[in-house]
Amino acid sequence: VPFSPGKMAMPQLITTLVATGICAFVVIGRAERSGILRNGVRAVMGRVRGGRCRGMFGRGAILRAMKQRLVSSRAQSASDVTLVPCLSDNYAYIIHNPKSGLTAVVDPSEAAPVKNALESRGLSLDYILNTHHHWDHVGGNEELKKDYGAQIVGPAEDKARIPGIDLALADGEVWDMKGEEVRVIHTPGHTSGHCSFYLPNSGAVFTGDTLFSLGCGRLFEGTPAQMHSSLAKISSLPESTLVFCGHEYTQSNAKFALAVDPSNPHLKARCEEIDRLRSGKQATIPTTIGLELKTNPFLRANDGAVQKGVGIGDESGKSEVEVFAAIRSKKDTF
Repeated sequence: VPFSPGKMAMPQLITTLVATGICAFVVIGRAERSGILRNGVRAVMGRVRGGRCRGMFGRGAILRAMKQRLVSSRAQSASDVTLVPCLSDNYAYIIHNPKSGLTAVVDPSEAAPVKNALESRGLSLDYILNTHHHWDHVGGNEELKKDYGAQIVGPAEDKARIPGIDLALADGEVWDMKGEEVRVIHTPGHTSGHCSFYLPNSGAVFTGDTLFSLGCGRLFEGTPAQMHSSLAKISSLPESTLVFCGHEYTQSNAKFALAVDPSNPHLKARCEEIDRLRSGKQATIPTTIGLELKTNPFLRANDGAVQKGVGIGDESGKSEVEVFAAIRSKKDTF
């Protein structure tokens, strides 16, 4: 029986599979247990368990059909991200999903630029996400909450210092933000309670002051080991992931990166592009995980060229954390 899974809602797809006999107990059961297609599975599970359908085709065909529709569904659910310059070099980010109507802002240091950006697009505001408590990331919280009735969401480890917080999320939690999956990553180092927000369906991570374009945050409350671990968590995300950080520091970071990694061809090419963008007063954000892995010295503590650039020889026997600490110390006085 011909059907087009790409044009069906999930429950409709599964119902069609059941009605045409294209189903298998193992596939439906596995999907239900893993949470994939849960609503659609529940809608027809009684019919399947009642034994009124039998597998006519292999489970591979069913899995392929389900995977095709799942990929299509995820692509349709991706949100767009708008940069909102704030203060002198901060960025807030408006996340909007045109399908669900979701609108959120990440790290609003001040309310006025965010309100202007929302009004220019005719948007309201559902959520305010804070990566950490510093005033230049939370300064607009209370005014935006008052004006839009938005919920404020932040790291559980920092909840006592996030003004107006309504929802505190812990490391590893997966939160459904009006249909947008948000994974919380505890990323201490800059502050003890810092977190990053990863949106897998949109291929984006909001790193606050942990990972910068070509840099990382200063260690105000954490240790080199903590920051090194936090950066490792972020850099383990897919290389295509877009990185939205808290500040436009890229050009100054590039000068330091070149000083410690002068022979890196990827870095040289990137620095030329950065200079071109900044000469036109354009943003250098977002970057990507893949680009940072090739060019950011703070993610390259295991690279001999970077080690040499901070005065550490091949035979030093220093750990990656010790090399990272040396890079951070050198940048602090650069």
